[in-house]
Amino acid sequence: MTTIHTVRRRLARFDAPARLTELNDDEFEGYASLFGVPDGSGDVVARGAFAATLRKRPPDKVRMLYQHFAHEPLGVWEIIREDSRGLYVKGRLVLDVVRAREVRSLIREGALNGLSIGFRTVRATRQAGHRVLNEIELWEISVVTFPLLAGSKVTAIGAKSMAQSIREATLHLQTKLSSPASAASAARGKGIHGSAPASGFPSLASLRDARRE
Repeated sequence: MTTIHTVRRRLARFDAPARLTELNDDEFEGYASLFGVPDGSGDVVARGAFAATLRKRPPDKVRMLYQHFAHEPLGVWEIIREDSRGLYVKGRLVLDVVRAREVRSLIREGALNGLSIGFRTVRATRQAGHRVLNEIELWEISVVTFPLLAGSKVTAIGAKSMAQSIREATLHLQTKLSSPASAASAARGKGIHGSAPASGFPSLASLRDARRE
């Protein structure tokens, strides 16, 4: 019978937010596994353990899940490869999915950044009290709260795009303009001048005068 190993770490720890980088707005990268480092259950992944499975299964066939829940896919893995450190991954969140948008926000704030693999052990040995995983069949990689392997985490996420920043600033300004305090200020002749166009977005004159306040 096939067994998928997904053990969660019990102890919480504080982590800084993932580094903002030149990735696309919906992309992030990190390490889903590290070579030669024991995890919380005593397993150690050997260098090259993923080589065979990566030849058989391209990145987009390895599922990106939330907390190892099969019913909560988050996006698509674009790159999965071994390097000298471990299993490097780069993924794209599908932002039409509510949970994916939540995960992106949580990663940016440092509230969530763990990565964890779901796999089947193909070949393993015992060395110095540890189970050494020499070959692994990789099934999925999850974004998790408490990874079993402390160093497996998101290291960078794409910065907000200019368009997103403009949308958020516009929404903030619209909220400000619609508040009772702003309406009262406008009535006294000290508020925002000009009117919003039919699209619902503030006019250039409104933005210019708002900047002067």
